[in-house]
Amino acid sequence: SPLSPKLPLFPPEQRMVLVACGPFTPSDGVAFEPLSDLLEVVARDRPDVCILFGPFLDAKHEQVESCQLLGSFSDVFRLCLRTIIEGTRSAGSQLVLVPSLRDVSHDFVYPQPPFPFPDLPKEDRARVLLVPEPCTLDID
Repeated sequence: SPLSPKLPLFPPEQRMVLVACGPFTPSDGVAFEPLSDLLEVVARDRPDVCILFGPFLDAKHEQVESCQLLGSFSDVFRLCLRTIIEGTRSAGSQLVLVPSLRDVSHDFVYPQPPFPFPDLPKEDRARVLLVPEPCTLDID
């Protein structure tokens, strides 16, 4: 069912799941320093599953509200997604990305569809799961 995505089955042993919620930017800029810190934790701890909830580019951010970004909302958002996907690749973590109603570049409806990301690299398609909000996630 589209509301119950399943991750590949793991052997029956303990799992490490890392969960983080956005926004992933400081309030005074969109340099994504908190996201960089999170990706360092993922690289160090190598969780089996990493679940990230938006907002990834927050509609309430000062620079978004005043239209001071250097690129379009969708360009900044795609850069953020690429950074997350590439930053978790070496850890081999299953990555789950959940949208937020405050994601400025995504549909402002509820329930929310998954993020569209047609540029998702082939090597990451098996480990990156783009889910709707709400959804039920079955891990083992």
